[in-house]
Amino acid sequence: MKGLIILGSTGSIGVSALRVVDAFPGRFEVRALSCNSNLSLFRDQLEKYKPRYASVSSESVHESDEYRLLVKSFPGIEFLPGSAGLYDLASIDCDILLSAIVGGAGCAPAMAATKHAKRIALANKETLVMAGDLFMKEVSDNRCELIPVDSEHSALFALLDGKNREDILRLIVTASGGSLRDKSASELTQVTPEEALAHPTWNMGAKITIDSATLMNKGFEVIEAHHLFSLPYEQIDVIVHPESIIHSMVETREGSIYAHMSVTDMAFPITNALTYPEKCENPFGRLDLAHIGKLTFREYDPVRFPALALCYAAGRAGGTANAVLNAANEIAVAAFLDRRIGYVDIVRVVSDALAKHQIQSAPALEDIFEADSWARAQATSMIRGL
Repeated sequence: MKGLIILGSTGSIGVSALRVVDAFPGRFEVRALSCNSNLSLFRDQLEKYKPRYASVSSESVHESDEYRLLVKSFPGIEFLPGSAGLYDLASIDCDILLSAIVGGAGCAPAMAATKHAKRIALANKETLVMAGDLFMKEVSDNRCELIPVDSEHSALFALLDGKNREDILRLIVTASGGSLRDKSASELTQVTPEEALAHPTWNMGAKITIDSATLMNKGFEVIEAHHLFSLPYEQIDVIVHPESIIHSMVETREGSIYAHMSVTDMAFPITNALTYPEKCENPFGRLDLAHIGKLTFREYDPVRFPALALCYAAGRAGGTANAVLNAANEIAVAAFLDRRIGYVDIVRVVSDALAKHQIQSAPALEDIFEADSWARAQATSMIRGL
């Protein structure tokens, strides 16, 4: 039985991961769970899986009666509160750690896990966006196995398995186009949070759904692919594929294109990350291509989706640029969801922060976190001006 730690168990990835645990009884022992603030769902998870350790990372929740009652209700569980507790949770030895925290908060725990987990199943893309070079070095130095969980990178991981890297011409990452893919540039200025959150394919958290609408998420995935598969940005392309059946493709130099297809359920890539290299019987549904009928593709519009070009530029710049990219975007997305800025202002805020930042080309982890803090303050200041 594999010892499993899930960071972010109440989010969409964490919930899907526990579906996978349920689908393979006796295969995984849930040793630790963490959440940010959803104590109601977290209580249900603790009751069902009875982990040895738990962490609630939101500092503001710790003073609540609900939190104190939660801790009292589970005397057999050791609670490790706050961001420090989350780091401690990631420092527990285990077979597999699933990093499914949203945002930059997942970076430090993932870095810690490289020293203690035999395998990291990585769903927190910000770890690679913020500190890709440093994280990949830690993975290598500690001989930690890294398996991607994002559906696109899980697909690329499978497609590249056994292929000679010299034969790879390019990676093609597919994008659904998000909830606003058919709106004109003028219509985007009037988009509400409700419209942007109505993703046509995937059921995800609010932040990643907005990132999907702007294609910032896809830009992050390009940066992820660069670090995961050691290919230059010139060999990583994005194409809009509304059906989201093909999750990624690999083109080889003789002209063949290999595509990875599955139904749109995150249980698939999570299962692959937890059970690799074994191929397990699939309990989550299968594709019916005749029923689907057709698959369509189109180029993305750089005028309507400027975030993608911004990500390519930040990725090529490297250093602390990507930490600024991620942090400013987190602040801007939160402001949009709170109706303090418009949809098109999200990319403006991020672009402004990048333009004003003095990039450090070879940062230490402390420099990356400092750039993260600077970008949050810079983005907050610009939002006040808007």
